[in-house]
Amino acid sequence: MQAEKDSGMRDGVTTEERGRVKALEREVRELRQTNEILRKASAYFAQAELDRPLKR
Repeated sequence: MQAEKDSGMRDGVTTEERGRVKALEREVRELRQTNEILRKASAYFAQAELDRPLKR
């Protein structure tokens, strides 16, 4: 059945497409994790800047 999809004889997701989707899903998950880390770091450093005494 999957071989028929891979050869184009049957409609459906090919093995290659399935692998590409899995790779893209992994990349999206990693990018979301990275964005969350960057968001938290940005908030941390922004707060540290606000807490810093003013220089005169």
